[in-house]
Amino acid sequence: MPFWKRIGFAIVFVVPALMPLAAWLGARSGHPGLFAWFPLFFLFVLLPLADQAVGHDPGNPAPADEATLAADRWFRLLTLLAVPVQYAVLAWSLRHWAQAGFGLAGGIGWLLSLGVVGGVLAINVAHELIHKDTRLERTAGGLLLASVGYHGFKVEHLRGHHVLVATPEDASSARFGQSLWRFLPRALLHNTRNAWQLEAERLRRRGLRGWHWRNELLGWSVLWVALAGIAFAVLGMPGLFAFFVQGLVAACALEIINYVEHYGLSRRRLADGRYERTTHLHSWNADFALTNLLLFHLQRHSDHHAHASRRYQVLRHHRDSPQLPGGYAAMFVLALFPPLWFRVIHPRLQRWQAGEGAAS
Repeated sequence: MPFWKRIGFAIVFVVPALMPLAAWLGARSGHPGLFAWFPLFFLFVLLPLADQAVGHDPGNPAPADEATLAADRWFRLLTLLAVPVQYAVLAWSLRHWAQAGFGLAGGIGWLLSLGVVGGVLAINVAHELIHKDTRLERTAGGLLLASVGYHGFKVEHLRGHHVLVATPEDASSARFGQSLWRFLPRALLHNTRNAWQLEAERLRRRGLRGWHWRNELLGWSVLWVALAGIAFAVLGMPGLFAFFVQGLVAACALEIINYVEHYGLSRRRLADGRYERTTHLHSWNADFALTNLLLFHLQRHSDHHAHASRRYQVLRHHRDSPQLPGGYAAMFVLALFPPLWFRVIHPRLQRWQAGEGAAS
């Protein structure tokens, strides 16, 4: 792997730094409410522009290098470091929210910014960690998810989404013609409920009741409630309100990305009633270099679903996967406006389905 790329994955920590930077810019300018929106401006305006300027990275590691790269502790350290950074930026940002005296517009901007930061630093990094086979990494993933209150993702994503992806049964796979605003409520409610159902089923297979203490969602829920209690004890109702809102925004950000990753793609149903095996043809792919560094190669999502346990540093770009016209930062914004989303994505999807390629 080129040295620039190896070091480049550390730019994920630019994202949490946006919160104190926004506060500093607000204090220096005398417009704290305006600069409360700065992290969103950075992530959804400046980043897409930079993504286009930096360009593509379709390069894959040589097969002979994959084992060495996968075992390299540097890449694992970056994901584990996200845990203390997420908790630190969350605590600092909640205190700033309670003390800054934001007006309505500034307060909304601050909480939206904090939630999106959590979507990147907590949920995206947790997504990498919960797929791994070490207890340390899986626990770190749970800690990150509990910080935004979407800890059901740890169960539902692995035992629900990855099993049913690109089928009508999967609430995180958007159907062709389904707008984001119809998709989002169902994804949030169904995936939360399904996580508890899946965990209860796992326990029943072991002869235990669903509410047994070995239900891992109970433990993560206790942690989440404890974090909410600390926010209330230290910062009162404003702190508690902000803690809940930032978690909801982070969860929404995740499901918006799910919408982008799987929109309109489906697996064929076979004669025996089962679905065809999940391959790299059942998720949208993007090879934009900058956002792939920022998101630990999440945009190589096609390969992730074909090889779910593969570590982010060795995920592969597949040219024959359906290709997004921009990185996730740009696609996130586009998805918010269904007519524009359909106008851009539908022709691309139809060309790919017709075998003409989606990269043109």
